Amino acid sequence: MKDLLENDKNCSWINDLDQRTNIKILKKNDDCEWLVIGAGYTGLSAARKLGQFYPNQKIILVDAQLAGEGASGRNSGYLVDSTLNDGFTSNKKLNNYKKKVDIYELGVKTVKKFIKEYQVDCDWNECGKFFATSRKEDKKILKNFSNTLSKLNFEHNILEKKELSKRLGTSFYNFALFTNGGILLHPGKLVRAMIDTLPENVILYENSLLLNWKKIDGLINCNFKNGSIKSKKIIFATNGFLKSLGIKANYNFPITLTASMTRPLTDEEFKSIGEPKEWGVLPVRPMGATIRMTNNRRILIRNTAEVYSPFSMSKKILQKRSISQKIGIQKRFPQLPNDIIKSSWSGIVSRTRNSSQIFEKIDSNIFAAGCYNGSGIGVGTLFGEQIAFKAINENTSEIKTIEARNKPSWLPPQPFLNFGIKTRLIYERLRAKSEI
Repeated sequence: MKDLLENDKNCSWINDLDQRTNIKILKKNDDCEWLVIGAGYTGLSAARKLGQFYPNQKIILVDAQLAGEGASGRNSGYLVDSTLNDGFTSNKKLNNYKKKVDIYELGVKTVKKFIKEYQVDCDWNECGKFFATSRKEDKKILKNFSNTLSKLNFEHNILEKKELSKRLGTSFYNFALFTNGGILLHPGKLVRAMIDTLPENVILYENSLLLNWKKIDGLINCNFKNGSIKSKKIIFATNGFLKSLGIKANYNFPITLTASMTRPLTDEEFKSIGEPKEWGVLPVRPMGATIRMTNNRRILIRNTAEVYSPFSMSKKILQKRSISQKIGIQKRFPQLPNDIIKSSWSGIVSRTRNSSQIFEKIDSNIFAAGCYNGSGIGVGTLFGEQIAFKAINENTSEIKTIEARNKPSWLPPQPFLNFGIKTRLIYERLRAKSEI
């Protein structure tokens, strides 16, 4: 846990924010009507909705770290309307892909509604997104994806090297597919707003690690390091840590990602890359680099993924991972200084075998939502609100859309699971070698 908290201090998004005060740590035995475990996008949205439903009931929200400083505050800041890496590009899988797109679109609407309702400033920019590659052979993948998007009436276009170079400030990429619906934002500012706008009847405990839980006589008994909570109903919203809590353990697994961000470019440096407007690039190959230019001239890059214990990445290991990000920036922007990276950090995402999400009633009073496969800003916010509706037995059109998706596929037990994941990551890394 110590190493994880040290790594948290390196995240540029989080360091942009004012330090919070009045942090409550659970140091007693408590009870409540509703308990939500995990204070990221999902847990915060669920707790808010429950607080609105039941203004006279006690709702407790607990996180093992500081609220919003897990995956929610350290991701790349992409609010996506579509994904390429899931592989749903063939005609026979069009219907499955459409179901996923429907969920992404609902996620965008949910976040947009929250931002409008609470007048949130999170550097919102509807600038679209690029799926880009330097490999000429990947143009076929983009064309196949273009056909899929055309059938779904998605606005998009394919760009080639000259136009891309002007738009991105780098000649690294040869082809890209651009979609209009992608949104870039500051994930730290967004999740901080979700914390600051919680209803008064929501009690937030932070730095309070859940050790174990059990259902006894109809109540959920949760034991923490320095206290316990008994609740009538519980929602697990821990995303990458669902498996460690025994929630759908055979259907999800955590992946550790590492990212780096530069300092703001100087005027001279910014001119050297053509003074581009804010942009975001997603890879065509799954293990390729995700990279973006922020609105204040910083460059973020994420190009590592591995099976790694979430509590044991030391600063030394993190520094080694950041070397790969330094190389990635140098390949794309050789005119920039070698020492331009200001910070590097790691984070945990949750994956399923078929890239579907978890949205479940586990028992009569136990619910869970998570596993967003790297698209958690919109989908996580949506699932948080809707798992709250599900928990109070209220059906919505959004729940119908969510439950129309393919359910997560079963995973093999250990040690076969880790071996399979590591082998696949090595394979994908080799396929995307030039894109890292």
